[in-house]
Amino acid sequence: MIKKYNVPGDFSSLTGYDSLEEYLKLKIDVHKDSDAYWAKVAERIDWFEKWTDVNKTNYHDAHIEWFTNGKLNASYNCIDRHIKNGLGEKTALIWQSNDVNVSKNVTYNELLVHVSQFANALKRSNIQKGDRVCIYMQMIPEAIVAMLACARIGAVHSVVFGAFSSDALKNRINDSECKLLITQDNGVRGTKHDIPMKENANNIADECPSLEKIVVVDRCGNDVAMQEGRDIYWHDFIKGCDTVCEPEVMDAEDPLFILYTSGSTGTPKGVLHTTGGYMVYTSHTHEIVFDHHKDHIYWCTADIGWITGHSYIVYGPLSNGVTQVIFEGVPNYPDFGRFWQIVEQHKVNIFYTAPTALRALMKEGDDFPNQYDLSSLRVLGTVGEPIKSPEWHWYFQTIGKEKCPIVDTWWQTETGGVLMSPIPGCVPTKPGSATLPLPGIEPALLDENGNKITEPNTTGFLVMTQSWPGQMRTVYGDHQRFKDTYFSQAPGNYFTGDGAFIDEDGYYWITGRVDDVLNVSGHRIGTAEVEGAIGAATGVAEAAVIGYTHDIKGEGIYAFVTLMTGVEPSDDIKTDILATVTKIIGPHAKPSVIQFCDGLPKTRSGKIMRRILKKIAQNETDDLGDISTLADPSVIDSLINK
Repeated sequence: MIKKYNVPGDFSSLTGYDSLEEYLKLKIDVHKDSDAYWAKVAERIDWFEKWTDVNKTNYHDAHIEWFTNGKLNASYNCIDRHIKNGLGEKTALIWQSNDVNVSKNVTYNELLVHVSQFANALKRSNIQKGDRVCIYMQMIPEAIVAMLACARIGAVHSVVFGAFSSDALKNRINDSECKLLITQDNGVRGTKHDIPMKENANNIADECPSLEKIVVVDRCGNDVAMQEGRDIYWHDFIKGCDTVCEPEVMDAEDPLFILYTSGSTGTPKGVLHTTGGYMVYTSHTHEIVFDHHKDHIYWCTADIGWITGHSYIVYGPLSNGVTQVIFEGVPNYPDFGRFWQIVEQHKVNIFYTAPTALRALMKEGDDFPNQYDLSSLRVLGTVGEPIKSPEWHWYFQTIGKEKCPIVDTWWQTETGGVLMSPIPGCVPTKPGSATLPLPGIEPALLDENGNKITEPNTTGFLVMTQSWPGQMRTVYGDHQRFKDTYFSQAPGNYFTGDGAFIDEDGYYWITGRVDDVLNVSGHRIGTAEVEGAIGAATGVAEAAVIGYTHDIKGEGIYAFVTLMTGVEPSDDIKTDILATVTKIIGPHAKPSVIQFCDGLPKTRSGKIMRRILKKIAQNETDDLGDISTLADPSVIDSLINK
């Protein structure tokens, strides 16, 4: 029996959820009339025109629609309305550089000036409502300014993680036909001061027919190749532009952004989120999950290249008028105390990070966090994967001093915001459990035949039986893929792709992906995508990739690789494989283990039996299950005896 931790005794909720009983009653009330609940929640943001219908979703048609005919603007809700409420001089962003000694504050007034000026520069470059703009940047203030400027004029931004390779950047630009790319000369992370951002863009720009202009932030002052007529520095791009830009009136269902996430087929999916429902949901969940109060200092350590950065650095927090830290660096530079030094320096109250970071920091012991005053911390959050018991207890005891509730949040790029999480102040926690779905979220567990599972502690497929405002609307340019991926497995439900079970207290435990998508340090990576990259390396005949338990990353990538006839395994080939994966996808997709083998376990129809490879990788070879369908069972012995 896993111990349940009650809310720390001296913790007082500010969101109005004071007891588990009150919270459970609210959930029951919402279940009875969810439209009334979401209509009330939607009042938290400003609308130019109110909606005519709250929810017109039909899962059977894969049609999702919220706040029909409502008019608003995301940038306005993140900046202007706070200024109108007298918060113009409040700090919006505390930018903490990679350099310990460099930080910068940006007020809401200043943010409005920067966003409006850049928005006008975009319009001057013929970027119009509905046009796509790619943002390929590290964590600097200009990245957030660029996102909000796109939202201000109705352009659809597509942010590409700054560590992605040039090929990955090209694929995303071309899929959404971006007209303009915003990047920087070089990126800075830890000891690296020369991450080739502009160079990567130069490598593929000629292969992107839709791309008309590249805007470059002069972050490092380094000389980079600039093509006349196409490339322009940020400071020249905005020169002479007015600092007032009226926000575009957007329909609730107008696109806000596209964000690419890995799919099991290997081709990244352009997840499309729209304006109204997404803004309502991120604003709402940011407040209730983190128990956010107007005087709190908030810090999410994510990158804007992922959905966490979109929802819980940009749109959710800024719509709530936060003061927040944004961090350019890494948790281990200049040493493993960097996170805690920043918490002390900026008196952070709410801290949201990934279990993979916590494992890396925990491994270094308690000396680093014990050097710093962490008494400002009030709520601790985790994201990206379930947090396991060892790091949960370390987080709770060493970082939170047993005074801070831990909110273990479960959600996806596709969901827009958190779907399950403890609510600080009222929901007792269990290490590793996402606890309960939020009000208005209606999950179910199904067996392989589509029947609902009612027995506790029985793993099934996790689905959502009804929609919520933050849900994605489609896969950009391919609505059939949207239907096939999320609505074909369990008609009438949204299929999350995750497995889960419910314990005797009704708490949800996420068991991981049920398809061929890996979750490495919170980053979703398609196995087919990695296998294709490995196959592009010299001498490789075939590769099969599976996930295995990794002490730091949560899930590591284990690659079984067969080589061309006559090619012998060597360290040079391993090095080339790692370099090729880095070039094609990015360093975060590199296998942690490469095992060369003579063949792979395949059925007679040619399908690779990944469950066998997973058992071999985990050294669980005593019971490999049914192997009667293998075309060549002798392959197994050769794999085990390597």
